[in-house]
Amino acid sequence: MVSKNQIKLIKSLSQKKFRNKHELFVVEGLKGIKEFLNSDFDLVSLFTNEIDFDVSEKLVSKIDERELKKLSFLKTPQQALAVFRIPKINEIEVKGLMVILDGVRDPGNLGTIIRLCDWFGGETLICSEDTVDCYNPKVVQASMGSLTRVKVNYTQLPDFLKENREIPLYGAMLDGDNIYECNLPDSAFIVMGNEAKGVSEEIEKLLTHRINIPQFGKNKDTESLNVATATAIILSEFRRRLPTGR
Repeated sequence: MVSKNQIKLIKSLSQKKFRNKHELFVVEGLKGIKEFLNSDFDLVSLFTNEIDFDVSEKLVSKIDERELKKLSFLKTPQQALAVFRIPKINEIEVKGLMVILDGVRDPGNLGTIIRLCDWFGGETLICSEDTVDCYNPKVVQASMGSLTRVKVNYTQLPDFLKENREIPLYGAMLDGDNIYECNLPDSAFIVMGNEAKGVSEEIEKLLTHRINIPQFGKNKDTESLNVATATAIILSEFRRRLPTGR
C-alpha cells in the first residue's frame, strides 16, 4: 500500500525545484526501469502491481492498479514506477563529437536527442541552463533508457565554449552551408538551437562553421525541421564520413 506522503513526494517530482530539493526523479515502465536498474543509478523505491524485480524487498512496494494511477504521470499507467537518485554532477569530459543544446525547451525533443546521442555514440550531451531538465518525467520517458548511457551536463554555454575555442563549433543555421558539401571532422561541437528562436545571438557569435540541411521539396512554405529531426540528420552525416570500423 502506498501512503499519502509517498504520493505527495512522487507527485512533487514533476517539478524541477522538488527534484533538485530531494535529488530524486521518476522512471515509469518495465523497459525503462530495467535499464536504470542495470546502470549506476541508485534505486530509492519501486512500486509495482505484479512484476517481480531482482532488487531488495525493502525497496519494493506492491500496489494495485488504482494506487499506481495515483502515482503515475502517464495517462495510461504502466505496470511499475520507480524512484531513483539523481547522480552528482561530474566535470564535463570534452572528446569526440558532442551535441550542444542552446535553449531546447520541449521534453520530447530532449528525450529524443538523448536517444540519438546514444545511437550515434555520443557519451556526453551539453546543455544551456535554460534547456529543459533531463530528469523531467517526460524527458525520461522519451529517452527510453538512453539517459543511463548519456551524461547530460548543464552549464553556462558562452563561458564553456570560450574555454574550448580549439574545438570547431558547428551551428545549424538557415543561412549555413550545405551540410552535404562540407568537410566534416570526427571531433567537433554541434550546436542545436531553441525550437522557435534557433541558436541564441551570443552563441552564434562563437560559431566557427555554419551548416544547413538543404530543402529538396519545392514548397517553400514547408515548416523548418523539428530540432530532434535535424539533430538526427546532422549526426548521421557527421558519422557517415568516418572511415569504416571507427
